[in-house]
Amino acid sequence: MATKKTTKTAKAEAPKAPAITLSSLKPKLGSRHRHMRYGIGEGSGGGQTAGRGQKGQRSRSGDGKLIGFEGGQTPLLRRVPKRGFTNGPFKVVYQVVSLESIERIFKNQKDVTLEALKIHGLISGQRPVKVLGDGELSRAYKISAHAFSASAAEKIKKAGGAAETVAR
Repeated sequence: MATKKTTKTAKAEAPKAPAITLSSLKPKLGSRHRHMRYGIGEGSGGGQTAGRGQKGQRSRSGDGKLIGFEGGQTPLLRRVPKRGFTNGPFKVVYQVVSLESIERIFKNQKDVTLEALKIHGLISGQRPVKVLGDGELSRAYKISAHAFSASAAEKIKKAGGAAETVAR
């Protein structure tokens, strides 16, 4: 009886690399250094002056200079002349609404109040509202707002409506 010799030719498989996951990520060896703890004794390498140097203002506790301090020299803000006036804290900043958006949203209504403007998302918050004259009106509206531009008031009256100014 003749025996047949069978040989398996196995392909050499490359070893599979492990899958990379967030939990398996690590920084490169030597790229991260231990946090330096200052002022805990000479053996720590950060004792005695704790990295603050010898003497001077920066070495003392409570060191912290105000913004604009220039080491005793007259600061720039005091050297520069000051002129004019700004009314910044009392400036009135309006939320603006155009006649075009009023025409588009309030097709089936005659009265346009501040509450209606807020419900329809044209205004938000507590700031005063000013109506501007962008666009045209095809029908009469009674519009209530804190202020109106001259062109808006003119267009509202021309369409047969009324511009009612509400106190702030």
